[in-house]
Amino acid sequence: MSRVGKMPVEVPSGVQIEITPGLVRAKGPLGTLEAKFPDVITCKQDEATLVLERPSDDRDHKAFHGLARALVANVVRGVSSGFERALEIQGVGYRAQMQDAKLVLQVGYSHPVEVDAPEGITFEVPTATRIVVKGASKELVGQTAANIRKIRPPEPYKGKGIRYEGEQVRRKVGKAAK
Repeated sequence: MSRVGKMPVEVPSGVQIEITPGLVRAKGPLGTLEAKFPDVITCKQDEATLVLERPSDDRDHKAFHGLARALVANVVRGVSSGFERALEIQGVGYRAQMQDAKLVLQVGYSHPVEVDAPEGITFEVPTATRIVVKGASKELVGQTAANIRKIRPPEPYKGKGIRYEGEQVRRKVGKAAK
């Protein structure tokens, strides 16, 4: 069977790769992660490059090919340099701070909200209105950031709440005074 499409993934030095059919395991300075993908996609290592190949130009094979390449690239980048997602807090009296390994948020509730970091995730609070979620797994970093944002999502009238850095919140016009 000849392989049609090829997609390379660069592997930085210090990252060890273990390849089995349908699975790539990467071990690096930030830990060990694995990416699972369909068996129709094959993965081979050529020195400092992983090459993913598909058997044909079939629509499903093309889709799986792109998915597998993205998953493998995320695993390799995660164990070498990691991922981070920044959140910003807006609102009078809204703030965040670290207490031991917990993130403590004061976002307009009658009580402070404490968030424990899942395994493999770290929080940083450079300022009282900025939170940085860091980790090796892109999926876990994104999900943790989404869970923090869900505590107090930005509201459309005043824009108060927790939002992703750079997120544009669509504002609504309030009641007009007569």
